[in-house]
Amino acid sequence: MRFNRVLTSCLLALAVMLVAGEHSPRLLAAPGEAAQTSPGQALKAFAALHPIDVHVHVFKTDPAFQSLLEKLNLTLLNILVMDDTLSYRKQLAPQVSDARELARSSRGHVALCTTFDAYKFNEPSFTADRIRQLDDDFAHGAIAVKIWKNVGMEIKDGKGKFIMPDDPKFAPIYEDIAKHGKTLMAHLAEPDVAWGPPDPSDPSWSYYQENPQWFLYNRPDFPSKKTILDARDHVLAAHPKLRVVGVHLGSMEKNLDAIAEHLDQYPNFAVDTAARMEYLMAAPPEKVRAFLIKYQDRVLYGTDLDLIVDANVQEALNDWRSTYGRDWRFFATSESFEQNGRKIHGLKLPEPVLQKIFRTNALHWVPGLH
Repeated sequence: MRFNRVLTSCLLALAVMLVAGEHSPRLLAAPGEAAQTSPGQALKAFAALHPIDVHVHVFKTDPAFQSLLEKLNLTLLNILVMDDTLSYRKQLAPQVSDARELARSSRGHVALCTTFDAYKFNEPSFTADRIRQLDDDFAHGAIAVKIWKNVGMEIKDGKGKFIMPDDPKFAPIYEDIAKHGKTLMAHLAEPDVAWGPPDPSDPSWSYYQENPQWFLYNRPDFPSKKTILDARDHVLAAHPKLRVVGVHLGSMEKNLDAIAEHLDQYPNFAVDTAARMEYLMAAPPEKVRAFLIKYQDRVLYGTDLDLIVDANVQEALNDWRSTYGRDWRFFATSESFEQNGRKIHGLKLPEPVLQKIFRTNALHWVPGLH
C-alpha cells in the first residue's frame, strides 16, 4: 500500500510539471542548461522599466500600435529625416505635420525630434530660414533636432565640395538649439563597412545592398569616415553647451575604445544604440559589460525601428516586440541565445545600469521626454 501511495504521488508531481511546462515554455531547462526567459517574460520585464526608445521613425498612427505603447509603458522619440531618395522623406512640412499629430494622439507616449532641410544649404537665407523653422517646431513641442548623414556624404556647396557638419553656416543653428535647451541627435558618417570592402558578415551589410548609393568602396571622390567624424568632433568642442547624442554608437560601432575616448573628452556627448546592438552582441561580452558599467550615464537605448505608411502593422509590431525582448535579454540576463547564426551571451547588467540605459539617461540627455 505504501508503495502505491508513493507511486501515485510521483505520478501526480510529474503531471503537474508537464502541465506547467506547457504554459511556461523553456522554464524547465534541460540538464546542464540554464532556464531561459520566455518572450512574454522578457517583454514584461522590459515594460517594468518604463523604457524610452530614443530612436524610431513612425509615419502612421494605428490603434494596435498605440496599444503596444501602453502595454509596454513605452515612450518613443520619433525622429524626422530629410532624404531625397525616399518619397515619404523628401518633404519636411508633411513629416512635421504628421509627427505633431502623432505626438498629440499618443497620450504622452511619443515625442518629436524634428530636423532641418540641409538640401537648401546653398540658398542665401539658409541659416536664418532654418532657425526660424526650428523655433516654430520648438514652439509646437519638438524636443530635439536631427542632423543626418547627407551632411558629409551627399550634399555639396556651390563650389562642388562636400559640406561638413562644422561648416560655419551651421554654427548659428547649433547655438539656437543650445539656447532653447534642446538636444542634437547626430547621425554623421556610417559604419566602417560603408567604405568597404564588401563584408557579408557585417551586421549592416544588407543595408548597403538595398541602398547602394551610400556604399563608398572604391569611390575616392567621397570624404573619408575620419574626415566626417573629425568635423563632428569640432562641433562638440566649439559648442560645449550643446547636448549631442551620437546616434548609432556615434558611428564608432566597432571601437569601444574610441567611444570611450570621446566620452572622456567631450562631456556634452553621449551615444545611442540604435541599429547597432548587433555590434555590441558581437564584441567580447566582458569588454562590452565593463564599458556599459563605466559609461552607464552616457549610453541611451534606441532601436531605429520604424512604422512606415504602407507597413503591415501586425508584422511590424511583431518585429518591435522581438527587438525589445531580444535587447532586454542581452542587457539584463546571463542567458545565451542565437542571433543570425551567432551565439550571443547576455551581459546581466546591474539593475541601476539597466534603469539608466533604458530610461533615465534619456530623461537627462533629451529633456522633454517623460
